[in-house]
Amino acid sequence: MTAVDPADLRERVSARLTAHLEQRSGLVTALGPELEAPVAVLRELTTGGKLLRPAFCYWGYRAAGAPDGEEIVAAAAALELLHVSALIHDDVMDGSDRRRGRPSAHRQFEQLHRTADWSGAPEGFGYGAAILLGDLVLAWSDELLRGCGLPADRVAAGTAVFEAMRTEVIAGQYLDLVAQSAGDAPAGETEDAALSRALRVLRYKTAKYSVERPLQLGATLAGAEPALVEAFSAFGIPLGEAFQLRDDLLGVFGDPERTGKPAGDDLREGKRTVLVATAMTAADDADRATLRTLLGDPTLDADGVEQLRDVLVRTGAVDEVEKMIERLTAQAVDALADAPIVDPTARQVLADLVVAATQRHE
Repeated sequence: MTAVDPADLRERVSARLTAHLEQRSGLVTALGPELEAPVAVLRELTTGGKLLRPAFCYWGYRAAGAPDGEEIVAAAAALELLHVSALIHDDVMDGSDRRRGRPSAHRQFEQLHRTADWSGAPEGFGYGAAILLGDLVLAWSDELLRGCGLPADRVAAGTAVFEAMRTEVIAGQYLDLVAQSAGDAPAGETEDAALSRALRVLRYKTAKYSVERPLQLGATLAGAEPALVEAFSAFGIPLGEAFQLRDDLLGVFGDPERTGKPAGDDLREGKRTVLVATAMTAADDADRATLRTLLGDPTLDADGVEQLRDVLVRTGAVDEVEKMIERLTAQAVDALADAPIVDPTARQVLADLVVAATQRHE
């Protein structure tokens, strides 16, 4: 098999990721046996995953005409470490119980505390340990990119893209926290304005971070012309937004066996997604009251989840989000057709990734 095979690329990225973690973990566990636990948690969290961000990085590199090599695989693996760091922190902020079909990092640390019968609150220990692990993984992602083996000038240029990506996703996370905490639209703000806020969170928390920046990182590492880097914005932003809108639908209607998270978690967490904002805009008084009463209730049971699902369907929000996904996907396809991509194989694989990102079930 060659690097063109998606499964082969995932295996290569996973292998490079594992090698880096083993090397860095050895330095950590040498400091004391207590550090075996966070290393074990990290091994679990870096197993599996769709690895879409590394794929976009790799094919952004190949699209510029650069050849296959282990250097770009290492750089792509750095993106997965950044993503794992963001997931660990995101689960802490949301109080999520599961990630990728396993207990989330902070829940695993809570269980460690309980099993050891240590003093203090298990929850506090779990949150603190997970934050530290997320920070450590973030640092390791930077080390992996800087040591990927590509020429120093290209790594320096790529690092600027990587830094912008980190800034945007952290800022997007904060916007998401504000949206959840603020709840309904502030006094005097229209429902359309609330939808605009949800779209802004979507763009900076996920869209740019999931597609545009990985593509631009790969292209920059290849020394691509500015025209291709710019074209990846026209392609990557609408595709990233469509990707997140699909994720929002899966967060409410997805099969937990495939998504790795309990059904309705986004509803319990009170996520002010585009899906929810669209429903709020279209809802009558009764449906709006249901949304305001049940959304964000951490004790929401299966019946409550089903009530909210009914509202999302009845208001037409689900249909509208599906239409948005179609429109954004079409924009991405058109932008890809116009992009000055050098490698024809890369163009075809990116077209395939459009389907993988927007029509997935997990």
